Amino acid sequence: MLLIYIWTLGLFLFWTIINSLFMPRLKKTGDENGLVSILVPLRDEERNVKGLVHSFKKLTYHNFEVLFLDDHSSDQTLRLLQKHTKNDTRFTILKGNVLPEGWTGKVYACHQLSEHARGEYLLFNDADLRLSPDAVQASLALMKRKRASMLTGFPAFPVSLFLEKLLVPLQHFVVFFHLPLAPANKTTLPSFTAAHGAFIMVHKETYKQVGGHNTIRDTLLDDIDLAKAFKRKGKHVLLANITKMVTCYMYQTNREVWNGFTKNLFPGLGRSRFLIAVLFLFYGCFYVGPLVFFLIGLYTTFTDSFQFNLFIPYLLIVLQKAWIDVKTNQRVTLSFFMPLSAIAFMMLLIHSMRTGLKQKGYVWKGRTYS
Repeated sequence: MLLIYIWTLGLFLFWTIINSLFMPRLKKTGDENGLVSILVPLRDEERNVKGLVHSFKKLTYHNFEVLFLDDHSSDQTLRLLQKHTKNDTRFTILKGNVLPEGWTGKVYACHQLSEHARGEYLLFNDADLRLSPDAVQASLALMKRKRASMLTGFPAFPVSLFLEKLLVPLQHFVVFFHLPLAPANKTTLPSFTAAHGAFIMVHKETYKQVGGHNTIRDTLLDDIDLAKAFKRKGKHVLLANITKMVTCYMYQTNREVWNGFTKNLFPGLGRSRFLIAVLFLFYGCFYVGPLVFFLIGLYTTFTDSFQFNLFIPYLLIVLQKAWIDVKTNQRVTLSFFMPLSAIAFMMLLIHSMRTGLKQKGYVWKGRTYS
């Protein structure tokens, strides 16, 4: 049985390596491809304003405009935006309308921004995202080369908080391991879709043809649902490795980490209790189980029955996680904590499901969504 278990984990590692070959990277280029509107929704983002504006001012792409929308912030977001963009005509600040019934906050903010944008291309950029100077032209060049109508990707995630280290890098793990990247990037099948809402670039005319954010007005999963909307219209959506040029500072506290993942997990799995159960058992078996074998192996080192093969399952999952960490500019040392990440993920699965089933609603940015 142990031999079959080891072979299974070895196949997981092999699959992850092969699958990763079907995700293209952003590459430096000097091409200019038309006016780009960078659209940034902000709600209580005072901690991000200075760094955000500074990163835009360093862009080497010249033909761009930035539209900020202050979505009824209760902190100093608006004042700081005005301060740091003063006398720079590339920046425009909009004040958000009252959230209509039936819309989620970020989706409505993006919808408003899109209606004011003048660019041929739209880049939806979260406030906690930082672009490298060459990110815009690199993204446009890749879209053009692959003939894509939408480009998205999971950014690099610098992590410092305990829960961040365990959970945030798992976003890359899920994509590289669970999503077949060849059909995701080479077909328009909605079932093979992943996206990250912090970074979505679209061709404006195609975005309008699809219906834009108006078609997904009530969703909590705006990124995935927008990508699926494109695919349902037969448009090419490209999921790229953007970690060399795009960085995201997602959370400031462990509570934010917990709440952020809570609101996405159960809805992201279609509110399926069956899928929650399958994932819970899968990660318990294949990513917590190796820790059990490892501990038993340690015990055997102090007896006459030392068995090296008990350490192999743990080594295989560390190698699998390390491969993904290297690919995504993450600290490789975090791969050694994969069993703890799996345990945290399993706990979140249950918590997100219970929150959804109790119909108390998911709380985010001061708003509650069912």
